[in-house]
Amino acid sequence: MVTDNTNALAPLLPDRHPQHDLFICDVADAVLKDVMQHMEHPFYSLSKKPETTIKRYENGDKWLQITPSVKGLATIYDKDILIYCISQIMAKLKEGEAVSPRVRINSRELLIFTNRGTSGREYQSLLDALDRLEGTRIRTNIVTGDEEQVDGFGLIDASSIRRKHGLDGRLLWCEVKLSDWVFNAIRNEEVLTLHRDYFRLRKPIERRVYEIARKHCGQQKTWRITLAKLLLKTGSQSPQKRFRQMIRQLAEHDHLPDYHVTFEDEADMVVFTNRGTMSPAQLVEGSIPPLQSDTYEEARHAAPGWDVRFLEREWRDWCVEPPRSADRAFIGFCRKWFEKRGRP
Repeated sequence: MVTDNTNALAPLLPDRHPQHDLFICDVADAVLKDVMQHMEHPFYSLSKKPETTIKRYENGDKWLQITPSVKGLATIYDKDILIYCISQIMAKLKEGEAVSPRVRINSRELLIFTNRGTSGREYQSLLDALDRLEGTRIRTNIVTGDEEQVDGFGLIDASSIRRKHGLDGRLLWCEVKLSDWVFNAIRNEEVLTLHRDYFRLRKPIERRVYEIARKHCGQQKTWRITLAKLLLKTGSQSPQKRFRQMIRQLAEHDHLPDYHVTFEDEADMVVFTNRGTMSPAQLVEGSIPPLQSDTYEEARHAAPGWDVRFLEREWRDWCVEPPRSADRAFIGFCRKWFEKRGRP
């Protein structure tokens, strides 16, 4: 007899396609940190059912309004497409290659990358996700001085698809044009490194809690937050009593990547403790070979006025994995550094 007992399941989904240990992504909070100052409200739906009502979050005098399409608000699972796109762009940037907001997606590679199956249903889910990402609109106010600017933007601006054997055929590839908002965040290096097991988390709330811990705890030893504040940050529609149960279960199983989770009942406080499993500097320490002498001269031309040895230290600290060509990647880094900052 089959029972509906989710507690009997393993905390993490099986790793369907073992690959790399880490990947690069620009999660929602990383972008909001730059674009919306101190607003850290979520804008992805945590519900598996379509949400078609307008949402509004407020934090002091800052506000964020999310308008879904008729197909619903973009979900935290839809964001997998953005994670994949951003990872591809970051890989090119690290190699010093030119990038653009248009990203060609191999559908099968995307499904494998995000630890999904490769059945026909999974391909159809990608199409639905593209519709929601393209249809979701975000509007927020940015206060500068005594003037208030209200900006509206989307997550992706456009998408196109290629099928095999007509409309009923399997999706071969699609092309996504990221919005300026997302693309500029990538170019400005507003990125975070996530653990590969992010895609193995079963529940939307677990993904969201991990994102929050990754942003706020980061490389710190511990980080504490009240249950009420964490509930607000997640954007969960669950009542606080139910949310408390979910956090207790998360602490009991203790399967969140990178961080131990404990819950202090008396203080109603959630504590995240760094497991020490993600340290980009340690991951690449000693693995990037010395640069060629000619590279430093080329770097001086790429970033005139800057101390190339200083730039090399910044670049090695910034790298999260060894590039295929260290010399070319360093030159690309220097070029982008100068484009952003000009002469010292």
